[in-house]
Amino acid sequence: MMDRFMLLLLIFLSGNTCPEETVSGLTFPLTVIGQISYSTQLCPPGTPSAGNPMALAECLSSTLFHGFGGLKLLDCGLNLEAFESKVNGTLEENMFVASSVQMLTSKPEQLTSQNITSAATIVNNLLSATMLNESVAESVVATISQLMHTDEDQYSEDTYDALESLTKTLEDFALNMSNFNSNVLVQPNLAVQSIKLSNWTSQVQFYAVTGLSQNSPERIGQTLSGNASNMTSSSGRPIDLLLTIKLQNESQKDWGNRNLSIGVVLYENDRFFNSKLFNSELDTKRRVVAASLTDKNFLDNVEFAMWPENISSSTSYDFACVFWDYTHRDWRTEGCVKILDSTGVHCECNHTTNFAVLVSFRADYTYSEALNWISIVGCSLSIVGLVLTAVYQIKTRKQRGGNSTMLLVNICLCMTTYYLLFIFGINNPVQSSKASEQNVIPSSDLLQTVDQGPCTAITALLQYFLLATFAWNILYAAHVFFLIRNALNGPPRAFRTIAVTVGWGLPAVIVGISLSTTYSFRNPLGYRQEEFCWLASLDKTGRFDPKRPMLWGFLLPLAVMLCFNISLLVYFSQTICCGNPNLKSSRSTPMKKKILSCFSLAVVLGLSWVIGYFVLITHDKTLYIILSVVFCLCNTTQGVQIFILFTLQSFLKTRTRYKLDSKTESKGGP
Repeated sequence: MMDRFMLLLLIFLSGNTCPEETVSGLTFPLTVIGQISYSTQLCPPGTPSAGNPMALAECLSSTLFHGFGGLKLLDCGLNLEAFESKVNGTLEENMFVASSVQMLTSKPEQLTSQNITSAATIVNNLLSATMLNESVAESVVATISQLMHTDEDQYSEDTYDALESLTKTLEDFALNMSNFNSNVLVQPNLAVQSIKLSNWTSQVQFYAVTGLSQNSPERIGQTLSGNASNMTSSSGRPIDLLLTIKLQNESQKDWGNRNLSIGVVLYENDRFFNSKLFNSELDTKRRVVAASLTDKNFLDNVEFAMWPENISSSTSYDFACVFWDYTHRDWRTEGCVKILDSTGVHCECNHTTNFAVLVSFRADYTYSEALNWISIVGCSLSIVGLVLTAVYQIKTRKQRGGNSTMLLVNICLCMTTYYLLFIFGINNPVQSSKASEQNVIPSSDLLQTVDQGPCTAITALLQYFLLATFAWNILYAAHVFFLIRNALNGPPRAFRTIAVTVGWGLPAVIVGISLSTTYSFRNPLGYRQEEFCWLASLDKTGRFDPKRPMLWGFLLPLAVMLCFNISLLVYFSQTICCGNPNLKSSRSTPMKKKILSCFSLAVVLGLSWVIGYFVLITHDKTLYIILSVVFCLCNTTQGVQIFILFTLQSFLKTRTRYKLDSKTESKGGP
């Protein structure tokens, strides 16, 4: 007796009041039968039930007091497998088995495949037993709810067989539950409700309420004649699932004194339904709702509406209305049609069983319209500036030598090409089609389409010419380095050959590796994005994924090139500011000209791209916007900057010198 008292005391001390529901600052006591408090005292190591709580008690709530119901103890010498042979005894024995299995499954993440199979078999037998009362049913429903938290990797074929049999039994149990005092049993992952119609009605609606405690019996309810059609419950709360069972008008004539029972089972996830046709790549949650009638001849149709779970960085694209076919052991669509509606996901079926909505999601891209226009205008001006720069460099190549002209012209060529690709090709010309009106099961919850257009080619070309631009940038930096270190001889003789090989070959190698390791015709999104023709960077949940080609196919090579260019700029700045014996001149260089030389080199080396890395790592929203605007302005106008610094400035100097020479000749003339 003392042991029993101590266990109850431990339960009480673990939380001396029953859970309560707080809404809008007001506290409402829960009136749930089946909220359980488990003992903090566990079965000792070495026993078959080691690590499981030794007792449980129901949390009883009323307007007068909070307390606990009768204490139920666990025999630590027994495990789940041992209880399989103890079902179908007396009512007291079944109550002991039900509460014991509930305690043994209280840590579902630790259950093995055999444990899950045994627990499913036991609760299935309990629901089918002749000796069944409300107490056993409450424990069974709580156990099933806990099993819906188990690890699917632990499931075997035997496990799925046991769970399939359990779902069938639950449908039958829901029809007969109206014989109990309570017609609803609610647990966090499972709700069962039954209603008995003594009078004919055109339809019955069952709904699940949003925002209530998962143990509240008010979370699921029913109305007659469509009172919940406005998507709110009788309490005024919004609902997130609506099931409408419509009866045939002709059945009113044959009703007489019949009592029609309707049972509904709501599963918070589809853990018990192992589909081979539909894969969950985003780990989305799919509710399953089962409806059953004692006399299916009265049924006209079943309509249900669900609101799919929101996925970060994704929006729902298409869906299928399905039911679980026990013959094929998978989802099927026969007898069900989907109704395209902007307010939610609506389905209609001409039979009763386990229903679900299989939703496929697509990536949700958001971008600033202002930055879009800045990019277009900046890139357009840069294209003009780069073309003029290339033409000017070619016409005046004799004044600078072959290497410097070749390097700058190739930089202009690469930049012009990727600016053109950005303006005319960055948006995917082949947009995903709208949701199909056909009720077809999607292959997964992530939209996957085969490659349908030039977007992959544009992505590869963008990647190539951007990397080529920076490859030529580091070659230009190397050329400047050789001029500083060896002013008399300049770069090595083989520099031109090496430059062409590296400038055009290195980017091709990187692009080739990216395509060969991430691209497939059936899944092009492994290499590129969907809406924009650019490298994939995010995982299925919208987070940056280091395995995607954006990191190792662009950001890392670019970072290495930028580090080299920054080192060269520092070396160049130190040289022209502190003086270099190889570059000594009889005239001193003004500081303004030194700064302009450093800035010009920084522009042509593309060092403004460093800002992009700060954009990627910043978490402050205001700073993110500022850096994004600065990055966009600096890099879309890079061609304009090169034109001003390397063409316009040189042209103005040449023209000024020509005028001075003309004046000198006119003064010294005859």
